[in-house]
Amino acid sequence: MTQVSLLRLYVLRAAYLLMVVGLGLTIWPGILSPDRDWSLMGGVVQCMLAAVSLLALLGLRYPVRMLPLLMFELIWKGMWLVLVGLPAWRAGDMSAGTTETLVACLMGVIFPLVIPWRHVWKTYAAAPGERWR
Repeated sequence: MTQVSLLRLYVLRAAYLLMVVGLGLTIWPGILSPDRDWSLMGGVVQCMLAAVSLLALLGLRYPVRMLPLLMFELIWKGMWLVLVGLPAWRAGDMSAGTTETLVACLMGVIFPLVIPWRHVWKTYAAAPGERWR
């Protein structure tokens, strides 16, 4: 297993804290509100993001073990930017909701900067997989 520097651990913790605070301020008021009026997919998204915020709390204690959460955030935000945000921007079809989501996804640009890619490579790509039987 590769060693991650103490500075990198604190940088990772800061990224998890940003997720906890950001989602805590934007998602949890709606989760705790007794008068929610969500569409089906709106409810799915709200609950999924609330779960991500709870997992990010674990990242404060276990920043390296919770790296897949940061990678998940990086991947879904990158996909949304490429598949939804960029085409809407190019077409000049940016609604208020699309703009808000675009800004939130652009905040994800910090994830590639804080993820210890050498550790990710050695742990998830180069290491042998777990047995199947």
